[in-house]
Amino acid sequence: MKEQLVKDWLIDLQNLAFDVEDVLDEFATEIGRRNLMMERRGSSSRRPRFNIPHPFNDAFNREIMSKIRDLTSKLKDLEPQRNKLELRMTDCERPTRLEPRLQPTSLEIENHVYGRDKDKQTILDLLLKSDDERNFVIPIVGMGGIGKTTLAQLVYHDASIQHHFHPKAWACVSDHFDVLRITKEILQSITSVSCNDNDLNIVQEKLQKELSGKKFLIVLDDVWNENYHDWTILQSPFKTRIQGSKIIVTTRNHGVSSTMGALHAHSLELLSDDDCLSVFAQHALGARDFEGHPSLKEVAEKMVRKCNGLPLAAKTLGGLLRTNVDLHAWEDILESEIWKLSKDQSSIIPALQVSYHHLPLHLKRCFMYCAIIPKDCEFEKEEIILLWRAQGFLQEARDKQCIHDLGHKYFNDLVSRSLLQVCVNNNSQFVMHDLINDLAQSVSGEVCFKIEDSQRISKHARHLSYIAERFDGIKKFEGIYEAQHLRTFLPLRFSSFFRTDKYLTNHVLTNLLPNLRCLRALSLEEYQITMLPDFVGDLKLLRYLNFSKNRVIKCLPESVSTLYNLETFLLKGCSNLEKLPSEMEKLVNLCYLDITGAYKLKGMESNFSMLTNLQKLSSFVLGKEKGHKIRELMNLSNLRGELCISGLQNIAEPRDAWMARLSDKSRLENLELQWSNYFPNRREEVEKKVMDGFQPSKKLMELSIKFYCGEMLANWVGDSSFNCLQSLCLDDCRNLLSLPSIGKLPLLKKVRIKGLRSVRTVGVELFGENTTNTFSSLEILEFVDMLNWERWNLCEVDEEARKFPKLRELFIEYCPSLLGSMPDYLPSLKKLAIRSCGKLIISIQNFPLLSELEIHGCHEVIYKGFVDYSSIKRISFVGISKFSWAAKCLRLRSIKVESFEIGDCEELCSSRENNWGLLTQSISPQYLIISSCPPLVSIGTEEEREELMQLKIPSSTVNMIIRNCERLEKLSTTLYSLALLTELVLGGCSKLISVARSNLPSNLKVLAIRSCKNLQCLLLDEGEDVDSNNACVLQELNIVNCESLKRINRSVLPTTLKELEIAECPKLDGLPTTNLEELRFRSCRSVQALPGNMHSLNALKVLEIRGCPNVTSILEEGIPTNLTTLTIGGPNIWKPILERDLHTLTCLKSLFISNGCPDAVSFPQDEIGVTLPSSLTYLFISDFPKLESLSSNGFRNLTSLQHLTIRNCPNLKTLPGNNMLSSLLELEIRGCPMMEERCKRDKGPEWSKISHIPWVVVDGSDKVLKRII
Repeated sequence: MKEQLVKDWLIDLQNLAFDVEDVLDEFATEIGRRNLMMERRGSSSRRPRFNIPHPFNDAFNREIMSKIRDLTSKLKDLEPQRNKLELRMTDCERPTRLEPRLQPTSLEIENHVYGRDKDKQTILDLLLKSDDERNFVIPIVGMGGIGKTTLAQLVYHDASIQHHFHPKAWACVSDHFDVLRITKEILQSITSVSCNDNDLNIVQEKLQKELSGKKFLIVLDDVWNENYHDWTILQSPFKTRIQGSKIIVTTRNHGVSSTMGALHAHSLELLSDDDCLSVFAQHALGARDFEGHPSLKEVAEKMVRKCNGLPLAAKTLGGLLRTNVDLHAWEDILESEIWKLSKDQSSIIPALQVSYHHLPLHLKRCFMYCAIIPKDCEFEKEEIILLWRAQGFLQEARDKQCIHDLGHKYFNDLVSRSLLQVCVNNNSQFVMHDLINDLAQSVSGEVCFKIEDSQRISKHARHLSYIAERFDGIKKFEGIYEAQHLRTFLPLRFSSFFRTDKYLTNHVLTNLLPNLRCLRALSLEEYQITMLPDFVGDLKLLRYLNFSKNRVIKCLPESVSTLYNLETFLLKGCSNLEKLPSEMEKLVNLCYLDITGAYKLKGMESNFSMLTNLQKLSSFVLGKEKGHKIRELMNLSNLRGELCISGLQNIAEPRDAWMARLSDKSRLENLELQWSNYFPNRREEVEKKVMDGFQPSKKLMELSIKFYCGEMLANWVGDSSFNCLQSLCLDDCRNLLSLPSIGKLPLLKKVRIKGLRSVRTVGVELFGENTTNTFSSLEILEFVDMLNWERWNLCEVDEEARKFPKLRELFIEYCPSLLGSMPDYLPSLKKLAIRSCGKLIISIQNFPLLSELEIHGCHEVIYKGFVDYSSIKRISFVGISKFSWAAKCLRLRSIKVESFEIGDCEELCSSRENNWGLLTQSISPQYLIISSCPPLVSIGTEEEREELMQLKIPSSTVNMIIRNCERLEKLSTTLYSLALLTELVLGGCSKLISVARSNLPSNLKVLAIRSCKNLQCLLLDEGEDVDSNNACVLQELNIVNCESLKRINRSVLPTTLKELEIAECPKLDGLPTTNLEELRFRSCRSVQALPGNMHSLNALKVLEIRGCPNVTSILEEGIPTNLTTLTIGGPNIWKPILERDLHTLTCLKSLFISNGCPDAVSFPQDEIGVTLPSSLTYLFISDFPKLESLSSNGFRNLTSLQHLTIRNCPNLKTLPGNNMLSSLLELEIRGCPMMEERCKRDKGPEWSKISHIPWVVVDGSDKVLKRII
């Protein structure tokens, strides 16, 4: 009982301390503001520096005194309770022997793993030796902290599987099983390209394309969900895999492995004491045993036994003692009282609690703040350090310039103690283990709060975070209004890959944030907010402000300039921002200003020379006739990181460039010099002198020069004294006559040359006078848009230098005048891409490590084969005029590649030569694309037609696309024997008349036929000429724009068929019986009957019927009741569904209706008395010409509706009332002219119904979207 009373008293004391700190900060802010005002008036010499206001002489002082009296009263109330509880004062931090430490580093990740060799080999055997489809999913099961992820990572990076699986992907699933997010994460792990699509179908199609016909390995880390339906949806893109593909799943729950259909699950056991001791030793001493410190071994063994075989506990405990060899310090840890806590007293593992308990005070604060990070959420080091700074956790630094370095030290220290860890699939990101996250939440108590599910926030919470969704509505923030003392408001995202526009309810901006006067850190990142209210200027204690990735805002409120305490101001990616606040020189404490990607900024109106604390200034824009402002950089001696100076054409006096003193800014690492892309009337001599004046520090690492108009660069560009330079970009310097001599720069890794239209020859000048030992580090070389480049002259260059010994990627694009050939021996080259170089000859031979080859629009390819048989993965030949063969190619054995594309290469596909046959002897692809091949008549070969162009398809092909082959007449029966071919796409083959089952591969699962205008019939029935033991396994059928198609099958569709889409096939008159899950009909005017017994198709989930005016059979028996998505176009279908079937669709999530009822005045019609299904989350209404209102009665049950779209209803004027749209997150109204006026912000009669919705578009003309919130 007393223990709980003490805990409650300490919480009250902590909250009082927070309140005191708020008042002191408020008081200090006012003092600083007044002193600044006096300085600006030139009167600081006549008045005291710290002009502490006399009590009661103004409203501010009266308010402060009132707060102080209130705090004093609360403090007095705590005193008798302290005496009653017999508490006494002690030093705030007891002496500790743990302080002396080696400097930690963030690179200390899992380099040593003990006790998992057998587990690793078991998983590797399942991956490499078992092609049993029942082992497609391999679960690793075990308790939290036992090392499931570590084992999966060991296997994922093992050398034995690197060439066995491609592609590989890693996705963190977590307890929130979001299929869209997980699918995007897998896709982005494969492509390394951010995916901004939010349509699951589109994303899954993209993923399926990446995986189709490939042997892939995917790791799904930290899976909790046991819902079979969710797993079924997630694995849809995996259907067209080839045998041997695998998925590794890490989970704490054996039920997950059953749900995923795994044959066996590998259970991970606790480590032995010996292995656990090795883990502990590795993290405590950097060695696997105690040979160097035998006196510590006995204490270590006792501590390790307390870890109970859990690797995470041993690792964290070892990290606590890292590099400390004081026996007494180890004994202090061993004897800690925290070990004695029972499981009833704490759910946190004691070893982890001990690790926290013995942290220095400054690290405790930083670690506790990390409780705002949701589980499995990835975060950047820089982001966390800036937030720590805003909370005042880095005050031990000597001055502002050292604060950030101290933050890096603290962060690296937490990494070295294993409290933070590097993300598995992205080394620039970090995560917290779930158990460490629990520990942080436990020690933070009510101070840190994450919005999750329906939890209620404490009024004493100080830091708030949440995962931002695409639409964040008012319900998400219910209960937050009570927490008036918040210091952090922080929306986050799970992964750095997921960058998409987000929308926030207006109530947060108008009702919530203005009342949070204690905020130190405010982020509205990625929210598309057109106008920020002036309340921001009232948040006087704000030190961190993040409006990044807002693509719609044009200007910021001037009140931002009054934020005296502001240290970090992030506007990255605000691509529509035109101006900054005009008095930013008042932000004297500003250290970080990031305006990267704010391309429309017209200048810097403020006097930046007064912002002497600036350390990061991403961009400095010189406005028209404001070139002299470049001098303001002179006083910014602390600049570090990156700096882009644009608008350099506005500098009239070259001496102004010298006065910027870039050479003195030794911590600048990345410099971009940018002139205007408009070249007429430019002054070349001035620009040359300006560039001379911008000579940077010799420590510069990256240099980019854009739109420079001179014929010569400054002498310092390429000077060998710049020996730290790693990247050089010359972009659209169109008058430049030659390239700088950069070959002797020892660390240069990347060179990009683009748009140098006056350069005709690239040769020895690039290497320098002495060409030996040049480009020793170069890895990436790009030449783009070099219109007049004629020759790459390497004959005068040393033979060894021509090899570019470390070059991995070479790109040459749109160099139409380039003649001759390119380097023919590049020993390290992995990726070669040459596009639109119509005169260039490419010889393919001496690239032993080449893995990706792309040649598009070139004169000639001389194919000499590949030295190595295993490295090449992808080949693409498009638009090649001449294809030559070397005789030795005929002796090469076939190379297995993942994908092979041939397009518009008539000579390669010519019937006069055997080029195709020779090529398929040398290359065996899994993914094959053939396009624009006019001579092609048949896919597959037939003896009786040898005189015509026929393509023999390699037996290795798994996925094949044939498009725009206008003479293609048929698919040969020989295709049936291609047992591996599972996906076939035919498009733009106008002479193709019919496709029969005997013409299709025996194991085909996906068939798509598009724009084959003469196709008349598709017969998938089992015919006599097909082996009866080989039944059709087709699962997806897609037929679009086949205007002559009349028939599909004779009687029934294959029972395996799950998805059917038919669009723009006007002559098709019906469908046979089916067992579909998805059925889509669009623009098929002749269709009269859908499959019989539609109402009994219990598997059908998605039904779409649009543009089919003659469909009537659906009216008689009704529609399946298990539908989740229904799309209807036309009154012939909608009216009976509305009257008879709608109330039966209890699973319906999405409803799309167009051209529903031409006479309807309300929706749903009031006279019918129908209510929409309560399960609806998405509703789309279009083309109701007489519709005036959305019925309140019909909408009364829609408590889950989140998305509402209304289009082309010209008479609509009323939305449902009585708060019936409270759950709505997105509202789009287009082509409804009356609604534009009625929904006007704060004025229209409908505004109150929609003011809470995060994303609203109302446009009467149906032409331009108008955002009103």
